[in-house]
Amino acid sequence: MLAKVLSAALVGIDAHLIDVEVDIAGGLPQFSVVGLPDATVRESRDRVRSALKNTGFHFPAKKITVNLAPAGIKKEGSGLDLAIAIGILVAEEVIPPQKVQGRVCVGELSLDGHIKAITGALSIGIACRPNHSLLLPAENSQEAAVIQGVTAYPLHTLPEAVAFLNGTTLLDPAHADWDRFFTTRPVEDDDYGDVKGQDHAKCALEIAAAGGHNLLMVGPPGSGKTMLAKRLPTILPLMEPEEAIETTRVHSVSGQLPANHPLLTVRPFRAPHHSISDAGLIGGGTIPRPGEVSLAHNGVLFLDESPEFRRPVLDGLRQPLEDGHVTLTRASGSLRYPARFMLIAAMNPCPCGYYGDRTRECVCTPHQIRRYRAKLSGPLQDRLDIHIEVPPVSVRDLHDHGPIPERSDTIRSRVLAARDLQRHRYRQDGIHSNAQLKPRLLKRYCGLDTQAQELLEHALTKLGLSARAHGRIVRVARTIADLSGSDKIESLHVAEAIQYRSLDRRMEF
Repeated sequence: MLAKVLSAALVGIDAHLIDVEVDIAGGLPQFSVVGLPDATVRESRDRVRSALKNTGFHFPAKKITVNLAPAGIKKEGSGLDLAIAIGILVAEEVIPPQKVQGRVCVGELSLDGHIKAITGALSIGIACRPNHSLLLPAENSQEAAVIQGVTAYPLHTLPEAVAFLNGTTLLDPAHADWDRFFTTRPVEDDDYGDVKGQDHAKCALEIAAAGGHNLLMVGPPGSGKTMLAKRLPTILPLMEPEEAIETTRVHSVSGQLPANHPLLTVRPFRAPHHSISDAGLIGGGTIPRPGEVSLAHNGVLFLDESPEFRRPVLDGLRQPLEDGHVTLTRASGSLRYPARFMLIAAMNPCPCGYYGDRTRECVCTPHQIRRYRAKLSGPLQDRLDIHIEVPPVSVRDLHDHGPIPERSDTIRSRVLAARDLQRHRYRQDGIHSNAQLKPRLLKRYCGLDTQAQELLEHALTKLGLSARAHGRIVRVARTIADLSGSDKIESLHVAEAIQYRSLDRRMEF
């Protein structure tokens, strides 16, 4: 008998509905899976056989052929186990065929019949709406229920799935409290109130957060660069609903979504080690997987000790920084992953770390310093909107009982006000922040008066900046004006934006 059951397979971060066709015919016992399955899908034969036998169902000793259509899509992962098992039971007339129509079944089977969690449940939920209901592991039900218009039924065991399809057991669909995700901010341990001194760096990070700008911090060891960077998510706004869904999809297909967080609303913070490979940072593999740039989508990618990263790894950041996505091409095809993130990089001023320090002597030669700083290529430095120097904090500042440092919630309130201005200003252009301004929009939204224009031209000529750096300065000036509540970009805003280009100045030895 022939049976058809719907399931789903992931391609990149997108899910495609798959027709699982099961044919049971006479002949020598055989179990074959066709339709471009990978090794994990082929291994489902043993899992399905054991799960059916160990839960009291009859496994037919006949020739079983499972076809996964369309055959042109590579099927990977263990999420097709449940659909194959249900298909066999439909073919054996344990479940009426009409009971599985309009239902998508996904889940990995253990040998005792329990249904284990899968990856990419959010993307599968998007593929199911609005015409199909979804049967999936209970651990993933909240994640799929986030998508409005999807009816997701949580399952724990194979017998429970069979009983539900036969109508002998009733299951309540999973429900996700959508409003709670965006009204409640999780409690965060880190806070800028813990950081003594470094007011200049805090101001620059506030500007970066308000406009979504990339930033480079240069300072000696122990000056607080990492401490400042790790607290950046505490002043960033929660993600918009569409941003949250897209970011959660990337983490879900990567298997890195926390079990108790069906939807990510706090912007991700990724800090890879400097030994990371090209594929680890950008993405890759035989079947391309998302890298750190995609896992940081709509959040922060922090590169500590950035010159220690290999040069090809750093240069691989150019395209995602410019385009907001990364395209990975292999012999099997091309996959595109989102990669719009804030890049926060930190570095020492020289190999020993103490160039310019008033308390310790630098032992590096001018050639060593130039070679060390050249590890960040010129094109990559151009894409960093803000460069700041982070000097060491004096002992007096650490023990000073003067003014209490501003807390993150106070800074965040100003960032949110600036972001609201930008969201209203760009509501017709499909962007959310000043850093996303395209060149054609700069003239419309970032017009400069004569004095500001002359100041900018003088700085560009003296510092020898590129046209890309010109656009970066204008975007930063727009953000500074938003934080000050000004509709127009004035010369003082441009002057402040120019002084955040410290690496463009000529070094004096």
